[in-house]
Amino acid sequence: MSTPLDASQQPRSIGATGSENSISMIPEPPAVTAPVEPEAARLECVALEKAFRKGDHVIPVLRGVDIDVAPGEFLSIVGQSGSGKSTLLHVMGLLDVPSVGEVHCDGRRIDNLPESQRDRLRNREFGFIFQSYHLLPELTLLENVVSPLSIRYSTLAWWQHRHQIRDQAAEIVEKVGLGHRLKHRPAELSGGEMQRTAIARALIGQPRVLLADEPTGNLDSNTGQEIMSLLASLNEFEGLTIIMVTHDERIACRAHRTVRLGEGRIEMVGRAA
Repeated sequence: MSTPLDASQQPRSIGATGSENSISMIPEPPAVTAPVEPEAARLECVALEKAFRKGDHVIPVLRGVDIDVAPGEFLSIVGQSGSGKSTLLHVMGLLDVPSVGEVHCDGRRIDNLPESQRDRLRNREFGFIFQSYHLLPELTLLENVVSPLSIRYSTLAWWQHRHQIRDQAAEIVEKVGLGHRLKHRPAELSGGEMQRTAIARALIGQPRVLLADEPTGNLDSNTGQEIMSLLASLNEFEGLTIIMVTHDERIACRAHRTVRLGEGRIEMVGRAA
């Protein structure tokens, strides 16, 4: 198994503007106050390098990557398998740390925080969508959606706000078109429905940045386009910053801008037509 090279430090904070149609925030316990819309985030990577060690061999994956993602931007990252796309997304979302380089949000470095602060940021500031959905099979759709908040809140706070949290989750599920499937489990859902559930789960914590790794990779063409329309709508009407990895050029062109990776380096940056 490949293991990452030691990185000197760890990760910090993030944001997305809202509109009148934005999903209201779940208040932080213990105080229940009026929701405040978060500001959009600017995410920046500076000279990122990432390598893995396999036995005595060092395998470079990222080789000096610089990216600046504007607040509220929808960015796609494309490239062949093995080009470093997913590794880059993981580093940007604090799921991994760079071997060299820095990640910044709103002008502040975020890749060098203690692990506890990195965990907090992942739970509160980032939303993640994966190709394989990663839904818990024993939970209903609604229970899967609220699961990130069960980690965020203490047992007492969860008990105090459980009805509000479930109402909030039901509202988000309705927005992604699954209001009639709340009590169904993943095995009873289609691929498109599972991905919509994963999107709802990513949104429940009011993230400032949505990170999507091949969100249409396991879907047929028509369903994939439906998921892309949903993401584009979230970006347009919720002001959500979205960074999406894909190998599909037809999917990538739905974003505002495309970055192409090749052998761990940026080969091209272009704007959508």
